Amino acid sequence: MKRLALLALCCLPAAAQELRSGFEDMARETQALQREDATNPAMLWVQEGEALWSSPAGANAQSCASCHGAAETSMRGVAARYPAWDEASAAPTDLAGRIAQCRTERQGAPPLERESPGLLALSAYVGLQSRGVAISPPADPRLAPAMSQGAALYAERRGQLDLSCAQCHDDNAGRRLAGSTIPQAHPTGYPLYRLEWQGLGSLQRRLRGCMTGVRAEPFRYGAPEYIAIEAFLMGRATGMAMETPAVRP
Repeated sequence: MKRLALLALCCLPAAAQELRSGFEDMARETQALQREDATNPAMLWVQEGEALWSSPAGANAQSCASCHGAAETSMRGVAARYPAWDEASAAPTDLAGRIAQCRTERQGAPPLERESPGLLALSAYVGLQSRGVAISPPADPRLAPAMSQGAALYAERRGQLDLSCAQCHDDNAGRRLAGSTIPQAHPTGYPLYRLEWQGLGSLQRRLRGCMTGVRAEPFRYGAPEYIAIEAFLMGRATGMAMETPAVRP
């Protein structure tokens, strides 16, 4: 517990004393898209996820609802507690990884690939049930090595531009780059609809975009390095409210 507490202190942004969601740095028009479910384009994926939740997925003729019941109650707060420890793989996993694993092992369905429409839809639907819930990473000492690795990756310079995540999102958060405000990079709304993508995407897609932006080789989808970075970022954002599914520029 003491080790986790120290890690939590290390997760605090270096340059910002007050945690600030990227939502607050957006134009009012973009904020309005997120505020209203009727205009939030990510809700199209949520609707698909709701249908998948109740539909038998594979040979076992089971659905998510068969085991978990109504998502509104059984999934409340779940997204705010991931990444979490996975007993089967003896390693941390993110929410999308848990959903994909459950669909395959318990329902006998074909694997859902990372960034596939079905996995994004289910992740958005499950994530929605935690909207407004404070991020609260599990107090599990088995996650400490991943959080330490994530902190190191966050601070590591990479790519031809020789930049780290911390240089942008800690040291220069709030400043402007190419006309846009640099956010603190809190993972409060994933999967989210990004206007640049014209679609829904996961945190891993955003991390890959940052890596290619500094001309570094990104990790493969589902790589443990991404899980470690997410574990660090969620610890860094402890106490912030979940926004899934968010909208960003």
